[in-house]
Amino acid sequence: MRTRREFLALAGLAGLAGVSPALAGCGSGVLPAPDTTAAGFGQDATGVLRLWARSDTQTGTQAVVDAFHASQDRIRVELTPVLGTQYVTKLATAIRARAVPDLLAMNDIDTILFIVRDVFTDLTDLVAQLPGREQLSPGQTALSTLDDRVYGLPFLADDSVLWHNTELLGRASVDPASLTDLDGCLAAARAVRELGGDTYGWSLAGNASGIIGFVTQPHTWAAGTDMISGEVGEQRGGIEGNGALRAVLDFYRTMWSEGLMPRGNFSDTGTSWGSDFTAGEVGLLPGNYFAAVMDQPAEVAARTGVSLLPGPTGGVSFFTGGDNLCIPRGAQNASAAWEFTRFALDVAQQERLPVGGYFPVRADAATDRYREEFPLAVAPLEQIRAGYAPRTLSYNLLYNQPDSPYFEMFRRAVFDGDVDGAMAGAQSAYDRVLEQAQR
Repeated sequence: MRTRREFLALAGLAGLAGVSPALAGCGSGVLPAPDTTAAGFGQDATGVLRLWARSDTQTGTQAVVDAFHASQDRIRVELTPVLGTQYVTKLATAIRARAVPDLLAMNDIDTILFIVRDVFTDLTDLVAQLPGREQLSPGQTALSTLDDRVYGLPFLADDSVLWHNTELLGRASVDPASLTDLDGCLAAARAVRELGGDTYGWSLAGNASGIIGFVTQPHTWAAGTDMISGEVGEQRGGIEGNGALRAVLDFYRTMWSEGLMPRGNFSDTGTSWGSDFTAGEVGLLPGNYFAAVMDQPAEVAARTGVSLLPGPTGGVSFFTGGDNLCIPRGAQNASAAWEFTRFALDVAQQERLPVGGYFPVRADAATDRYREEFPLAVAPLEQIRAGYAPRTLSYNLLYNQPDSPYFEMFRRAVFDGDVDGAMAGAQSAYDRVLEQAQR
């Protein structure tokens, strides 16, 4: 397996899809690391803390910043929202100019792109002393870990789960406890569809690459397998011969061919994701907190249930999306950055994250008070170790791009019915993308 230092010798990262030229010219050397062993580091810091946050998750970040300001008057956070589609490029440019912020709240799946180029401060020793570290999401933590060194910590979670319309399930005589495998989900979808009219069993944004990867991969992970095999630097596709993935594609193909999903799913780009569910027209929706719960009236919440996404024959998983906090090398106020990080991970802050539409990243945030106020935001915390997301240099190319191999495979298998051809084509595409990124 290639080490992080071996990666630093590479000319660039093709996996950045157009950003590699900026990273390749990040400067004549690695920026200096802050002295995290200095006396008083992360305690009683002062001054301005420059924090970048994704615009996608700005509401959650702003709430924590406001609470931080209310708790002390020594540090003022200067929050800069950055469009999610521009975050990697903007950070690469800042590194090249040697003018990085003090702290980054960035998409957890993107952190590995910068870890392999020695951009982030090694937090391993600090994390070892962090109270409650054993409660943190292992899935999100793993995305910012390489060679047993930790370069970032989970901040807020945007997890994919399975939402239920309990009223429709009740009318269809479906017990939510039966949603433990794909056969149970298929039977439930059929029963709800038999209610007739414009009522459907299942719904998803079938023309949104990012959403498809977000909500359908966990079915395969729940079986203990992935679509990528090997460690970063030596990865290849794990598509052909993947029986769990085949079962997932067959499951969605069956639902589509039997009319259990709305016809509009074929062209849905995600602009109205979850609206059919909240309108009471769909029995089951794989999605996040925003899609099903956020800003919904009490009557919608009252008829909503939730569970984790099941595998073909059992098991559960969920996509550990969200943001991780990383301190760049070259940060001018790294001490304040670590103080903010510790504050942000306190239970008091974590248990308020659902107000902004996010799940906490620590299991013990599910206090009695939390469970009473946010009953629909408990499921991932109760089985936090079931969360996962693949650590790879090529996530965006493999899953998020409109021409990504996973997305093209899913649509070809589900909407065209060519499961065998879809999987064969995806295997070669995965191998090609991964090889290019790891040269």
